[in-house]
Amino acid sequence: MSRVVIGMDPHKRSATIEAINEQEKVLARARFATDAEGDQQMLTAGRAFSDRVWAVEGCSGIGRHIAQRLVADGEPVLDVPPKLSARVRVFATGQGRKTDPVDAHSVAVAGLRSRGPRTVTPTTSQILVRIFQVFKVATARSPRARIRAWPCSRPSGGVTASAGGDDA
Repeated sequence: MSRVVIGMDPHKRSATIEAINEQEKVLARARFATDAEGDQQMLTAGRAFSDRVWAVEGCSGIGRHIAQRLVADGEPVLDVPPKLSARVRVFATGQGRKTDPVDAHSVAVAGLRSRGPRTVTPTTSQILVRIFQVFKVATARSPRARIRAWPCSRPSGGVTASAGGDDA
């Protein structure tokens, strides 16, 4: 199967996606809510394609929340600037009229055809949240797992029987 680009037009409460192949043939089109259930549905729809990349419009603006969630889930994400997708939309349609499906298509084409789009990387806070989640799961399993999961929490010399002070 050839490479699939999933273009996304994000909003606060919804996201419209369109998946295209290298010949710009539309493979799927859908709209999802941006809540937890909608995110899972969107991921399931995107993971139907094995060789995929997500192209999200405005990853430093309105698309940041969705792009960071995708990156946290291990998905490859490209940042498509809004001006670039607007140019693609004007050239593709001959006009500047905006609808969510047209915007998602423009973002997908821009992600497919542009040279060197910026790859989205996780933010520091996203990395810290992921570390905390792993630590929380490890400590919930058993009290000893806390010591194994976080080696720097142990004293370097170990604990001796008389470490608490005078026993007398």
